[in-house]
This record gives sequence, C-alpha cells and structure tokens, in this order.
Amino acid sequence: MAATSVFQRVRTGSKIGAQYDQEGNLIKVETREDEEQNIKLAEILELLLAAGYFRARIKGLSPFDKVVGGMTWCITTCNFDIDVDLLFQENSTIGQKIMKCPHRLEPHQIQGLDFIHIFPVVQWLVKKAIETREEMGDYVRSYSISQFQKTNTFPEDEEFASRKERAISTVENVCALYAPQRRYRRQDDAGELLDEESRVHSTLLEFGRRYGFSKQSKSGAQATEQKQGSASGTQAIPPGMAQVSEEEDLEAAEELKIKALMTGMAAMASEEGKPSASTVGQIVGLQSEEIKLIATEYAEKVERSADDRQERFGPAQQHQRQLASLNKQITQKTKELEELQAKQQEARAVCEDAKEKLAEATAQTEKLDGELSSLEDLESQADTGLLEKLRALVAMNENLKEQEQMFRSHCREEMTRLQQNIEDLKLESGDDGDDKKERNLLIDQQYAADREKLQKIRLLMARRNREIAILQRKIDEVPSRAELTQYQKRFIELYSQVSATHKETKQFFTLYNTLDDKKVYLEKEVNLLNSIHDHFQQAMASSGGKEQFLRQMEQIVEGIKQSRLKMEKKRQENKMRRDQLNDEYLELLDQQRLYFKTVKDFKEECRKNEMLLSKLRTKGAS
Repeated sequence: MAATSVFQRVRTGSKIGAQYDQEGNLIKVETREDEEQNIKLAEILELLLAAGYFRARIKGLSPFDKVVGGMTWCITTCNFDIDVDLLFQENSTIGQKIMKCPHRLEPHQIQGLDFIHIFPVVQWLVKKAIETREEMGDYVRSYSISQFQKTNTFPEDEEFASRKERAISTVENVCALYAPQRRYRRQDDAGELLDEESRVHSTLLEFGRRYGFSKQSKSGAQATEQKQGSASGTQAIPPGMAQVSEEEDLEAAEELKIKALMTGMAAMASEEGKPSASTVGQIVGLQSEEIKLIATEYAEKVERSADDRQERFGPAQQHQRQLASLNKQITQKTKELEELQAKQQEARAVCEDAKEKLAEATAQTEKLDGELSSLEDLESQADTGLLEKLRALVAMNENLKEQEQMFRSHCREEMTRLQQNIEDLKLESGDDGDDKKERNLLIDQQYAADREKLQKIRLLMARRNREIAILQRKIDEVPSRAELTQYQKRFIELYSQVSATHKETKQFFTLYNTLDDKKVYLEKEVNLLNSIHDHFQQAMASSGGKEQFLRQMEQIVEGIKQSRLKMEKKRQENKMRRDQLNDEYLELLDQQRLYFKTVKDFKEECRKNEMLLSKLRTKGAS
C-alpha cells in the first residue's frame, strides 16, 4: 500500500465517511458544501413545496431523500405513459429519454448532491406536474362529483324530489281540468276563409276564445272600405278625421267580422252530430241572444261615435289618451322592474350563502385531507406488529364497553320486570303471606347475585383497562423501526463528522510539532552561523587560534552527524511502527471481509433452514 503523507490536509468543509459494501470493499463518497449548492437546495425545496410535495418540510429527512422523493413524486404526478421495451436487451443503456426532458442529469450527480445540475431538472418536472394537474383537475372534479351524487344527496335535492311527484300530479290535474273544449264547428258550406288570420280567429272562436285582429288586417279592411266608398261616389273623409276615428272604425270592423264568423258557427252547430230537438233549440236560442247582444252593442257604439266624433277630433284629447296609455305602461314596467330587482337580490343572497357554504366545505375538506395524510404518514412510519396489537386491544376495549352497556341495559330491564312482578304479586296475593315471603327472598337473592356479577365484570373491565394503559405506555416507550433507523443514521453521520474532525486535528498537531522542531533546528543553525561569522576573523589572526577554530568546527560537524543519526533512527522506528499498524489494518480488513462473507452465508443458511422447516411442516400437516 502506498504511504500517505503525514502533512496531508483535509479540505475544509468536506465530509468523508468510510463505508463498506457486503463484500467488504471500501466505498468513499465525498460531498462538498458551499453557499451556491445550499442556495440551489433551498430553491429546489421551495419549488417542491409550491408544487404540493409537503414531505420536503420534514426536518428529519436528508437532502438526498427530499430531492429524490420530490423528483419521484413529480414523475408519478405527471402520469406519463411509458413506451419502452422492458425486456432484456444486450446493449441497453440508462440514458433513454422517456419523458423527453431537455436537461441532462447523470446518476452520480444525484448521488453527489450536485444541486446546480439537479435544479433545472426539478424545475422542469414541477412545471410538467402542475400542467398535468391543471389538465386532470376538471376531470377529477367532475368524477368526484358524480361519485358523490351516486351515494349522497343534498337537502335541496331531497326536498325537490319529494315535491316533484306532487307538483307533476298537480300540473297534470290542472291541464286535464282546464283543457280546451270545442264549443262550435264551422259548416262546410259556410264559405272558405281566404286569409290565414281569419282562419286562425275562426278556430279560436270554435273553442270559445275571442281575440282582436292585427292592425295590418284592420288597416287593409279600412282601405278596402275607403276604396268601395270612393267607387260608389260618396264623399271621402278628410285625413285628420280618418286618423282620429281609426280606432272606432277598426273596432266596428272587428265586431262585424266576429259577427259574421259567429253566424257561420251557429249554422254549423245545427247539423253536427245530429243532436236532439231540444238541444238544437237551446243552441240556436243561445246564439240568437249573442247575435242580438252584439248587434245592440254595435248600434250603441255607432251612435256614441256619431255624437262624440266632433269632441274627439281634437289633438289635445288624443295626446292625453296617449299620455295616459304611456303612464300606464311605465307604471306596469316599473312594477315588473321592482319585482325583478327583488328576485335578483334574493338570488344574490342565496348565491352568497352558497359560496360561504362552499368555502367552509372546501376548507373542511382540505383540513381533513391534511389530517388524513399526516395519519397515513404516522401509520407508515409506525411498527406494524405493535400497531396491529394496539388495534386489537382497542377493539377489545370497545367490545367490553359495549358488553357493559348491554349488560347494564339488561339489568335495568330485568329490575323493571322484577319490580313489576313484585307489584303484580302484591296486588294478586292477598292471603298468601308465606308464598310472598319466599318469592321476595328469591328475588332478593337473584338481585344480590346479579349485583355481585356486575361488580366482578366492572373489576375485570378495570383490570383490562389498566393492562391496556400499561401496554400503551410500553409501546410509546419503545421506539419504532423508522425512529431506530433515523437514530442509527444520525449516529453514523455524527461519528463520521467526529472522525474527520479528529483526523484533521491530529494532522494539525503533527504539522505544528514538525514545524516547531524545524524552527528550533533553524534557530540553532542561524546561531551557529552567526557564531562562526563573529569568531572567524579573530581565529584567522593567529595559527593557534586557527587550529582551535578548526577543532571546534570538527566537533560541531560531529555533533550534527550524531543528531542526524538519532533522527534517522527515530524515523526508521516510526516507519516500522507505521508498517506494523498497516499490517494490522490489513488483517482487520481481511477479518471484516470474512465477517461480511460469514454473515451472508449465515443468512443464506437461515433461509434454507426456513425453507426446509416449512417443507417439513407441510409434510407433517399432510
């Protein structure tokens, strides 16, 4: 093994932890922490939180778990269809672009927590996840509403369903009761009506409905009358008088048309269905009265129009009539507007109430979802065996409580029945004194036995409750598998940090001692050179001084050689000690590899043993 320098310094801010695989090989993973990497990590966590991955808030998770978990969650949220061949390929690669991400990311960058290169990939994944959520939001919302409506209903829907049948039956009854009934029928030989409007009014008159003709037909009738008057040589009415008397003429023409149509109806009614003589006489009498009434009204209107024609020709009266008509329309429209405004206010109030209820329901739903997710996380982190045992104990406790309630209700009913029996026996037994005492004694004995039984059940339930409480405390005291794993991981990280710091401190101490020794030797060398320089001129002045100076120099050189030999010997000893420690380290590595291999073989033998035991049990059971 190559020797490493004693003065090698560990890079500041680096964490190097020695890890071994199952074969005992050394795995070294170096992670560097700098300000830019921390900034990118914070931005990645902010993106994941904005996208909805709230596991990134857990402080106990490592940055690797947060980032990889967030990327996995984003890929799952994207709901991307995988169109790759999952079968074996001889020359397969790991760089296939399944989601077509424009940024390239290598596995060692994820393992080494290279957040600068991970950030654009996470940004792209978050964008895709948000787009997928927006696309699927309406579909999921409509699907959830349809699933909710399959099993649940609102109070308004129930009220509408309860009132729907009654409203439909009421509308059907009203339509059947007030259905149109035909009263008259037009004769075939009464003459064919030429215009469509006359045919419509004739049909309406057959069912007992009277409506006025349109202005166009009325004006056409008036123009026809004017042409007939001009053709007969009579004097034409002036234009101003014609406009004023237009309404009266149109009303008169309407009455004439209705009268003509009704006379045709009366003639037809005498032949339809071959009715009896009394029915025909009644119908003819009724229609003759209507005809007389219409003729009388028409004569009165003509007389009034002839008398008041001069008074109604003035424009002031016409303006007043139009003004009154417009005021009436304005009043009617104002009332309609007020009604619509009132309905609008009611609708707004109902809408605001519905919005508030929707907001409350949405907040409650989000709160319940958050609590449910937290409970699911706690359940996933908890130990399964302990959790099942706790559930069984809680179910047993609930069962005992239900049995206690049932027993209490049974005891009350039994006590009421016995008291009623006692009262009945008191009323029935007048002379049976001994029988009464015996019955009372039996009742008292049964009551005492039931009371003692109830007390025992209560004591048993209290004992079970204490046992459940003790087990719950014990379960809370024992850490779960996830907590133990987290503690182990934190201890390993802390040990790695302490080991790296200790190693770096030892190197600093060694470097300091070496430099201090070097400084001492350099100071001695400087002092020696200064002494030689100071005494050199004086020693060279005489031959005796020169010889003495040379002897001193030889002694100094001999001392330096002795010091060098001592240091060389010390270096050899340290080297031998290092080689010995290195050999011991290699032996320990061999033992560690042997240990891992033995553990692996032991696991394999345990698995084979379990398989053989299961086969033996199967054969024994068969």
